[in-house]
Order: sequence, then structure tokens, then C-alpha cells
Amino acid sequence: MSHTAAPSQATGVLNEVGPMPGTRRWLVPLALLACVILSFFDKISIAVLISSPTFQADLGLAGESTKLGLLMTGFLLSYGASSMFLGFLGDIFSPKSCLYGMLAVTAAIMAIMGFVDDFGWLLGLRILLGIAEGPMFAVAYTIVKRLFPPREQARATMLWLLGTPIGATLGFPFTIWVVDQFGWRASFFAIALLTIPVALIVYLVFRKLDVSTRSPALQHSERSHVPLSTHRAATTTLLKRWSFWSICLFNVAFLAYLWGLNSWLPTYLVQDKGIDLDQAGIFSSLPFLAMLVGEVLGAIVSDRFDRRALMCSISMLGAGLGLALVLSIEGSNWAMIAAMSFSAAMWGVGAPNVFALLAKATPSDVSATAGGIFNGMGNFSGALVPVLIGSLIVMTGNMTAGLMFMMAMAFVGAGVLLPLIKRY
Repeated sequence: MSHTAAPSQATGVLNEVGPMPGTRRWLVPLALLACVILSFFDKISIAVLISSPTFQADLGLAGESTKLGLLMTGFLLSYGASSMFLGFLGDIFSPKSCLYGMLAVTAAIMAIMGFVDDFGWLLGLRILLGIAEGPMFAVAYTIVKRLFPPREQARATMLWLLGTPIGATLGFPFTIWVVDQFGWRASFFAIALLTIPVALIVYLVFRKLDVSTRSPALQHSERSHVPLSTHRAATTTLLKRWSFWSICLFNVAFLAYLWGLNSWLPTYLVQDKGIDLDQAGIFSSLPFLAMLVGEVLGAIVSDRFDRRALMCSISMLGAGLGLALVLSIEGSNWAMIAAMSFSAAMWGVGAPNVFALLAKATPSDVSATAGGIFNGMGNFSGALVPVLIGSLIVMTGNMTAGLMFMMAMAFVGAGVLLPLIKRY
């Protein structure tokens, strides 16, 4: 295959050994969707385990809320650092190769975690898992930016970002069922086995697809990778853009909300609201189902009007107002979960838009680097949220202070993009 740009690149149609039919290009974000769903099973399985008395007893963590929160925080710290410092590999090498490597390593780590008996070892493996999965969103974002035109990027991004709510919606009840039927160790083995069908899907979709030649730095070159000097110069230009840093700050607030919800929602329902664990699995799924609906609607509306920054600000304003409703409701668990679902749906509106906003505001030749810094900063900062909320629970005896922190971050996120609304 020639390394020059093909005519189909202008319209976002892919090439294998010739033009790929227009509708088939949507298989790419669907394959990425499978990867993100699996990665969220990896991430949130620990949120179920930290509410399990058997897990706590086996690892000597009963009553240790701060240590339990550290299992999520340790993962997120390494995940954020890996995204920030290893995301550039998707600009240097083929994003497809990066994807294969991540799937293989994460499956191995999940399988090993099933044999662990010590908190320190489990924490160490969670940190390694974060390093392995860190570049995932940067790689997925880069693939979509290279293969889809701007007018389709929010919808294409939405398709793989749906893995966030779908992974949580399916992951919580799936993990609870596995733990209930087979014990907490089996949850790690089950997720490792799920890697096999996901890897097969990725291979079938990507096996003839050359994503690397879509990089502007390789379009007129016979090289298979970008020289570091070329990439370094482009990165320097990126880092001088104040709009890029504004979007990164928004993502810090954006992901603080998400990881607060992912890490402590089951515990909030069980401990604060007195809901039994089986029912909590169903209740935990409802906000993420609403988040999925919000992502779909947000992508469709934003691709039509191309007001990315405005949609992101409205998203976080609505998420904050929804949490305010949750805090004001007493006596009705259904009303409370409805308000939580509204908040999550509004958050979902911003999910595909923030990546489309990043694509609109950053150059293509450093897309993986921009995505890595963006995602890394957000998750590195968001990593503090689970342990912070865990500490607030210890100090106050309930989740109210944690929800108030998430609400404040939502309002901060709504305001930080206001200077970009007219431009993007």
C-alpha cells in the first residue's frame, strides 16, 4: 500500500486493499466500543468488591474505607500517568499495534489478580493495570480523528464512548452476579476470559486497515513511524495553545464526576440508603443507562450544530443541578435514583462532545499526544477522587460531602469553557 494520502481520506472512507464501503467504516468505532466496554469491566469490578464483606475479610480490609478507595485511586493515578506519558506512542507507531498490546497485557494482569491474597500485591497489580490501559482513549480518539471527517466525529466518538455507560451498566450487575455465584476471585478470571472475543473482534475489523498512513506526518513518506524530532516540534506548538489547556482543565472536572460516581455509587446505595446489594446492582445500572441516552443525544445534536464547547458547558451544568436534586430528596429511593439518572444523562451529553471539541482545537499530527495529555490529566486528577471521597466518608459517616464535592466540580467544569463557546 502506498504511504501517500488516498483521495478517500477527505471524506473519511477507509481503505483496505481498495476503498471500503462507506457503511463499513462504522465497524471501526464499534470494535473500539468492545474494547472500552471491556476496559470498564476491568476498572469498576473493584467498586463492587470493596462493598463485599467477604472480599474485605479475606484481605483484612474491613472498615478500611481509605485503603479500599486506594485500590481505585492507585489504578487511576497510574492510568492517568500512562495516558499522559505513553499516549504519544499512537502518534509514533500504528495505533492498531498499540491496541493489540493493551488487550494482551490487561488480560494477563486480570488473570493474575484472581490469585492474590495480599492488599499490597493487589494494589500493585491495579497500578500495572492502569499503566497498561492508560493509552486506550488516546489511541481510540486518534483512530477516529484519522478516519472520520469533522462532521461525523462526535457520532463516531459517541459509538466507542458508549462503552463507558454500557460497561458500567453491564459491569456492575455482571460482577455482582459472578461474586455471588462463584466468589470474588472468579470476577477477575471472568473478565480475563472476556478479552478473547473482544480481541477477535478487533482483529477481524482492523487486520487489513492501515491506520498509521493517515497521520499527516506519514502521508508523503515511506517511513512506518514518525521521527521523534518531527513529533517533538509539533508537540511544542500544541503546548503553547491556551485553548488546549482550557479543554484539559474541563476534563479534570468532567472525570472527577465520573470516577466519583463509578467508585462509590454502590456503597452510597447500600450504606446511605439501606438498599441490599442485589437491588443496588439494578439501581447502580440506571444512572449509566441514562448516561448512555445522554451520550447518543449529545452526539446527534452536536454534529448537527457543531457547538462543541457550548454543549460541554451545558452538560456539566445539568450534571451539577442533578446532584443538587439528589441531595435534596429524602424518603424516596426511586426519586433519588431518578435525579441521579438525570445528572448522569447530562454528563453523558458532554462525553462525545469533549473529544470532538479536542479534535476541533488541536492539530492532527499530534492527536494521540493531545489525547494522552488530555485524558491523562483528567484521570490523574480524577484518581484523587475515590480516596478523597473515602476519607470524607470516614470523617462524616455518610456520602453527602462526597456528592457535594462532585457537584462543585461539575459547576467548575461548566464555567471553565465559557471563553471558548464562540470559537468552538
